[in-house]
Amino acid sequence: MCGPYYSTTTRKQMNPSTKDQIEGTVHEVKGKVKETAGKVTNNPNLQAEGNAEKNTGKVEKKVGQIEKVFEK
Repeated sequence: MCGPYYSTTTRKQMNPSTKDQIEGTVHEVKGKVKETAGKVTNNPNLQAEGNAEKNTGKVEKKVGQIEKVFEK
């Protein structure tokens, strides 16, 4: 029982640009956590993996922002 607010017929689809921005933020945060964990545990591989994921998230957010401009 989802209720009237969660009905599949009335729910709006998320714009791809918004989805990219959200996913980018998630990747950026996960990357920061991994990077910090790598520093704390003195694990350069985890630190590098976190840094790469953080940068990927930043790029993904930018792509979403650019897409949003072209949606108008």
